[in-house]
Amino acid sequence: MSRRRSNNLQVPQANAALQQLKYEAAQELGITIPQDGYFGNVVSRETGSLGGYITKKLVQQAEQSLSGSSRMQ
Repeated sequence: MSRRRSNNLQVPQANAALQQLKYEAAQELGITIPQDGYFGNVVSRETGSLGGYITKKLVQQAEQSLSGSSRMQ
């Protein structure tokens, strides 16, 4: 059975930036990202925290972009 991904990037060129954001967020939260990239053995609380933190950062960046501010927090 093939698995279809429903979370395709709208801008594939953004993948590197999103990966970097994921590693930075994990480091700030003290979460260790598995070397092989497989999150199946990571506690769901940690992956949820990581996803929430990334979403928060992306929203902050979008708000700053829309307001014309170039400052990052």
